[in-house]
Amino acid sequence: MTSSSSPSQDAQSFAQNYPEGLRADALMEEDVAWSHEIDGERDGEQLDRSERAALRRVAGLSTELEDVTEVEYRQLRLERVVLVGVWTSGTVQDSENSLAELAALAETAGAHVLDGVIQRRDKPDPATYIGSGKALELRDIVLETGADTVVCDGELSPGQLIHLEDVVKVKVVDRTALILDIFAQHAKSREGKAQVALAQMQYMLPRLRGWGQSLSRQMGGGGGGGMATRGPGETKIETDRRRIREKMAKMRREIAEMKTGREIKRQERKRNKVPSVAIAGYTNAGKSSLLNRLTGAGVLVENSLFATLDPTVRRAETPSGRLYTLADTVGFVRHLPHHLVEAFRSTMEEVGESDLILHVVDGSHPAPEEQLAAVREVIRDVNATDVPEIVVINKADAADPLVLQRLLRTQKHAIAVSARTGMGIEELLTLIDAELPRPEVEIEALVPYTHGNLVSRAHADGEVLSEEHTAEGTLLKARVHEELAAELAPFVPAAR
Repeated sequence: MTSSSSPSQDAQSFAQNYPEGLRADALMEEDVAWSHEIDGERDGEQLDRSERAALRRVAGLSTELEDVTEVEYRQLRLERVVLVGVWTSGTVQDSENSLAELAALAETAGAHVLDGVIQRRDKPDPATYIGSGKALELRDIVLETGADTVVCDGELSPGQLIHLEDVVKVKVVDRTALILDIFAQHAKSREGKAQVALAQMQYMLPRLRGWGQSLSRQMGGGGGGGMATRGPGETKIETDRRRIREKMAKMRREIAEMKTGREIKRQERKRNKVPSVAIAGYTNAGKSSLLNRLTGAGVLVENSLFATLDPTVRRAETPSGRLYTLADTVGFVRHLPHHLVEAFRSTMEEVGESDLILHVVDGSHPAPEEQLAAVREVIRDVNATDVPEIVVINKADAADPLVLQRLLRTQKHAIAVSARTGMGIEELLTLIDAELPRPEVEIEALVPYTHGNLVSRAHADGEVLSEEHTAEGTLLKARVHEELAAELAPFVPAAR
């Protein structure tokens, strides 16, 4: 019997024979057509033709458990995945950052990442995503690592999923399905679960597969089937699709009913003239930590992607004593599946209906500008581009000072904070106070002590500029909304 080397020995040999980040065998086949360089222009990192055509191993992605006995391993075993990305534009670092984010998503879903490879192409292959030759090499990597799932860094068409599965002989999952799976694990409220279920059905509908006779098995025909079986009939897959569409219609009705309840609460806040602030940002940027720091809310905080799915609304107060509400929202991510944007539209309306957006970005992330761009794309989708925005650069205690300086210089209305240590929180509260909409009417009134409720409302809903207690009552100078100004009008002293 021939002895085989262990996976750790294989990894060592890779590290010895190939430079960091380029651990891949040179390929004999050339099945990728490359764009020609024009007039000597350099398009990112320049590599030899064989290296550019290779599947590039991305170092440092593996989360394989070590020092686990075989018995324990069988008990602990979760899905073991290999990640695959197609690098079509940008630099090597951009593509590796994208794959590292996919690795974090896979871990959040409960998988162990065994390996990650990137294929350089002008565009994804329409049949197998990475090309037929590379799909065969991917099958070898799957066999070598013992993986049971391949996760692709993009949304694959139904045909691409089928063809790639046929080659690699294990389950293939795309980025969209992975995010949907994480959302399904984290949804807690009835509305959150309904929204995730709707998004999953929208994704599943065009990807139904039939095997054997189930594709063509029909009811109907003029034979002796009896009542309710006559007519043209439909295939089993058509029946499944019809049932899914019926479930989707029912789910949309349920979500619309739940949305009404939240709108009533929102209208109540508007009627009381309580300004609202929405915390939006990339997943795991620290939005819930910031909400806790600003309000002491005690909301769940995890170092995990999409820990918050259900919007949390908490009452807060500015340094000057003005009340406002803070809403924590679902985290965004690059290429957020459009099924999810559509399903979570009612939840994301908290952002569009707010008076101010706190756009939280992770200052310690390798590419914070990409996070900002991804969130703003979703903000555009929910028609919230007119809402004023403060860019809150969180995790400043762990960020590179040069990156902080760059972000503060390039982003309008930006402030660096740390929700963990409390650094910059006082300055942020002052900035929120300055940005919140102010009541439009300035009024001076001598309010009798018998109408103390009007003074309380001026403090709660308006902005008190000065207050003096006299023998006749409270001499109040404040900025208030029109409704309260009308109630205070009888107590305005006559002009001398």
